[in-house]
Amino acid sequence: MADLAQLLHDTMRRRRLTAQALADKTGIRTPRIRVFAQDGATGPIRPTEQELQELALALALPLVTVLDAAGPVPAGATS
Repeated sequence: MADLAQLLHDTMRRRRLTAQALADKTGIRTPRIRVFAQDGATGPIRPTEQELQELALALALPLVTVLDAAGPVPAGATS
C-alpha cells in the first residue's frame, strides 16, 4: 500500500503538474493539495472522500489506488 503523499508526489512529478495546476483541475484549494502531498492522509488536514475522487480523476489514477493510499477516511471529514 502506497502512502498518499508518495503517490501524489510521484504522479505529479511524472505528469509535470504543480500543486496549482492540480488545484485548477480539481477545484481543491492549492494549500490543501500541498498538505496532502507533504503529509499524506494522516496529517492534521485530511482529504475528504470527494477530494480523493477528484484527485484520482485529475491524475488519471484508479480510484481504488488513491483510496488505498489514503487509508480510511474519517467519517466526519469535511473540506
